[in-house]
Amino acid sequence: MRAKTSSDFQGKSDRGIVMPLIERARFAPGDIVRHRMFDFRGVVFDVDPVFANSEEWYQAIPEAIRPSKQQPYYHLLAENEDSSYIAYVSQQNLVADSEHGPVDHPQIEAMFEGLDKGRYRLRAIHRH
Repeated sequence: MRAKTSSDFQGKSDRGIVMPLIERARFAPGDIVRHRMFDFRGVVFDVDPVFANSEEWYQAIPEAIRPSKQQPYYHLLAENEDSSYIAYVSQQNLVADSEHGPVDHPQIEAMFEGLDKGRYRLRAIHRH
């Protein structure tokens, strides 16, 4: 009997995306995070185990700072000083940021019930 390796656990999604064994995502829906390099923060509302956006979007990231596709990617209700928007960010580019208080995004109330101990509580209707 041989030990199982990460390649034994790889599979393909219905979109043909190779899904490697990932220990675990660092963040979950409701977590408040900020980007390591750019001046914005947000609330996680969904997680992809690996990159699942378009190749065109990925190639638009400058090569010098382009993150690996083989890591969790997070969908964020994001904000900066000028606007609110949806962001798609790799795990390596995010850090926890609950100590800076709530996020002011117009879609927060539609997805979350409120802030509790530094995390937003996902509404029951949005849970998997």
